[in-house]
Amino acid sequence: MGLEKIKLMSLYTDFRKDVAYIEKELERSVQSSSPIVRQASLHLLKAGGKRIRPIFVILAAQFGNYSLEKAAKVAVSLELIHMASLVHDDVIDDSDMRRGLETVKAKWNNRVAMYAGDFIFSRALTSIGSIEKEAVHRILAETMLEICKGEIIQIDFQRQTDQGMRDYLQRIKRKTALLLASSCELGALSADADAETVRKLRRYGYFTGMAFQIVDDILDITSTDAELGKPAGSDLLNGHITLPILYIKDDAEFRPYMERAFAGNMLESDRQNMLRYIRQSDAIDKAQHVSDLYLEKALKELDGLPNGKSKKALIQIADFIGQRKY
Repeated sequence: MGLEKIKLMSLYTDFRKDVAYIEKELERSVQSSSPIVRQASLHLLKAGGKRIRPIFVILAAQFGNYSLEKAAKVAVSLELIHMASLVHDDVIDDSDMRRGLETVKAKWNNRVAMYAGDFIFSRALTSIGSIEKEAVHRILAETMLEICKGEIIQIDFQRQTDQGMRDYLQRIKRKTALLLASSCELGALSADADAETVRKLRRYGYFTGMAFQIVDDILDITSTDAELGKPAGSDLLNGHITLPILYIKDDAEFRPYMERAFAGNMLESDRQNMLRYIRQSDAIDKAQHVSDLYLEKALKELDGLPNGKSKKALIQIADFIGQRKY
C-alpha cells in the first residue's frame, strides 16, 4: 500500500471495516471463468489506488439509512467503472506503467486489455443490478456515457495546441469529477437521503473531483518518476495538455519542448530540462489556485449538513486533496 493511500486510510478509520468489506466484494466481482481475464482484472485490482470513489459512497450513504450491503453494491460498481476506464486509457496512451506496476496492456497485450476493460464494465452493471431504484440506474448509465464521451474527446484533443480553459475543464469533468459526483449522489440515494442532501453531496463530489484531477495534473510535473511510478511529464509526452501546460504553452522558450514531446522525439535530457522549466514558472501556482477555488466550493456544499463522523471525514478528504504531494 502506497504512503498516500495509508494517509488517506487514516482519515476514515471509523469506516475501515466497511472499506475492507468493499475490497473483498471488488475481488469477488472480477472473478471470471476465463483465466486470462481473471488474472488481468486481479492484476489491476491489486495495483490498488486510493479507493476514493468507494469512500465517497460510504460517507454519503451515512447521511441516510445506512446499509453496508447496499452501499457496497454502489461502491463496487463505481470503482469497477473507474478501473475499466484506466485499462482503456493505458491502451490509448500506450502506457507501460501505472502506479509503479506494469499495465494490463504491457503485461499481456492490447487485445487482452480491451476485453478485460469491457469485462470489468459489464461487472459494474451486474453489481448494481439488484438495487431497485430507477434513478440509480439512470444516473449510472448517464455517468458511463459521459465518461465514454470524455475518452473520445481526449483523443480528439491529443496534441492540439489551440485549446483553452473551458476545453480542459470539460475534459476533467468527464475524466474524474462526474464519477466522484455520482459516488456521492448514488451513495446518498441508495440510503434514501433527502433530495437537498443528495444535491449537496453530488456538488461536493463534483467540486472535489475537479480539484483532485487538477492536483493530479500538477503532480505529473512536480513529482519524481519514483513517486509517480511512471515518467514525470507523461501527460505531455502522451499529447495531453493539462492546466499547468495551458498556462505555459504559448511561452516562446517552452514551445519547442512541447513540440518535441508531441513529435515523440524528446531526449531524456530534454524531458528533465522541460520539467525544470515548468516547475520554475508560475504555471504550477496558477493551477494550484484553481484547485483551491474548487475545494472552497466543495466545503461550502457541506454547510447545513448534519455534523458527525461522515461530514468530518469529507472535510478532511478535501483538505488532504489540497495538500497532496504525490
